[in-house]
Amino acid sequence: MKKEKRHKKGYDIKQTTNKNNRKITLNRKVILYIATSLDGYIAKPNDDLGFLSIVEQEGQDYGYADFVKTTDSVIIGRKTYDKVISMGFDFPHAGKDTYIITRTPGPDIGSVKFYTGGLKELVDRLKSENGKNIFCDGGAEIVNELLMNDLIDEFIISVIPILVGNGTKLFRDGRPEYKLELISIKQFDKGLAQLHYKRADK
Repeated sequence: MKKEKRHKKGYDIKQTTNKNNRKITLNRKVILYIATSLDGYIAKPNDDLGFLSIVEQEGQDYGYADFVKTTDSVIIGRKTYDKVISMGFDFPHAGKDTYIITRTPGPDIGSVKFYTGGLKELVDRLKSENGKNIFCDGGAEIVNELLMNDLIDEFIISVIPILVGNGTKLFRDGRPEYKLELISIKQFDKGLAQLHYKRADK
């Protein structure tokens, strides 16, 4: 039997019992952590991510390593996954429960699963389980489906100091309105500004 309580800071806290019938507290959040140009594009035409290089700096990961320590599940779109693999990188989330959102089934690769079900059903299930936060790593289609279903709790957006003019927009038109509360703004030497917001109306 599950009970739901409203946390004083605005997040839902769910109480349930584990297999030993002990109460555990569930407060997992879906957090979008992503970079965008100042004019709101996460990629230039043809999925060109070259503009991200203008903020590369040795020894500077813009808080990424600390952030991922707070997560144990990842949601990522198939196009974004394929882009990472095509660039010759090792998949960065191989050690976490990762769900590649896709219409084409595929065999699991360790903890990486090709998920063809409903995104809302997946998030609802993950939030009903005990664990750390849930990292949304893009791309735009996944972000906007999450927004359409009112499923993102926090936004950590790194703004790259460039106007690219065209490409893949992070946020599409036609979304529900989201009221946000600013948690922090961080400025970095290369001109990157990192904005951290949480939902103000939950």
